[in-house]
Amino acid sequence: MACQLKTLLMLLVFLLISNLQHCVNGRPQVPCLFIFGDSLSDNGNNNNLVTMARANYQPYGIDFPEGPTGRFTNGRNIGDIIAELLGFENYIPPFATAEGFEILKGVNYASGSAGIRNESGQHLGNRISLDRQLQNHQYTVSHIIEMLGGNHKATIYLSKCIYSITIGSNDYLSNYFLPMFYPTSLQYTPEQYAKLLIQQLTQQVMVSTNSFTFIVVVVCSIMNKMTLYRYGARKVVLYGLGQLGSIPAVLSLCGIISASCEESFNKVAQLFNDRLISLVADLNKNLWKAKFIFINTTGMEYASSTFQGSMVTNASCCELLGFGQFQCSPLGHVCHNRSQYMFWDAVHPTEAAYRFYGGRAYRAQSPTDAYPFDISYLAKL
Repeated sequence: MACQLKTLLMLLVFLLISNLQHCVNGRPQVPCLFIFGDSLSDNGNNNNLVTMARANYQPYGIDFPEGPTGRFTNGRNIGDIIAELLGFENYIPPFATAEGFEILKGVNYASGSAGIRNESGQHLGNRISLDRQLQNHQYTVSHIIEMLGGNHKATIYLSKCIYSITIGSNDYLSNYFLPMFYPTSLQYTPEQYAKLLIQQLTQQVMVSTNSFTFIVVVVCSIMNKMTLYRYGARKVVLYGLGQLGSIPAVLSLCGIISASCEESFNKVAQLFNDRLISLVADLNKNLWKAKFIFINTTGMEYASSTFQGSMVTNASCCELLGFGQFQCSPLGHVCHNRSQYMFWDAVHPTEAAYRFYGGRAYRAQSPTDAYPFDISYLAKL
């Protein structure tokens, strides 16, 4: 009888431990995810702005359970993919609608057409620049301090979170390469411009004494006193720019100009990425307890010949508004084999492409995918 009771007790203990492990494994790997950036991550913040950069209409969201939400793709975007891989049960809400205790899981501040520089994208209308996104984050942090009962508890909590920034493309596509709207290409060489963008980012991160944890998807600048580092980030992932010369909008433009046009776009992106990698190394060396990583989007594209070989890479899946337009037409047709297209419209990837990039950013499949390590490792620190 005693032997049976001992066996039963051991079985109960085993079941209890198994259940506890299941509960732990069912939690997100980090307590919260804050997302900053542009249309690669925007999930609804532009919906009520006076701007051409909106995606809250069909056929956007055709494969998303809630339909058109403001995501610039057919389904999930990069922020959604990373949130899922980190174990979040729900997608991170946009700042425009986030409220109450849900902000403890994170907030998405990203805005279509936003850039590192405040003027980037202004020809399209209103947008929430990265500087303003940081101001919005300051507002969020103030509420988290109230919810958690003080600065100390909030600082500890926020230091465990991940901060994602998807930005930088518009500083080129909606600024530097549009001399009819912006003077930057006349004021700066490509080398000088890349240096300027990275300097702005460095100032944003270094000007403060506290720390943060954030993922930066194509990182860019924040502004002087409004730094992520100041408001708690400690884990940082910086996504490099992709091959700008390979997106359908640029391919269409370069088909009119010259064959060397595409390479010009790719070269400026590489100039930015090279400086971004160096910045990551410097920040890891100099910022106390902060961890930054660089995600090599361009490297993934070069290394994915098998994946891209089966994809349509030079055309958009949806019918566009017209020549020179990047958005889908509300009345236009869409391709049926969406999983075989890299681009949804003339600029933004499909969900299939986001799954590819997000999967390798989270768990690198090549040593060149992430530096010095991937997001899954960052989340464990």
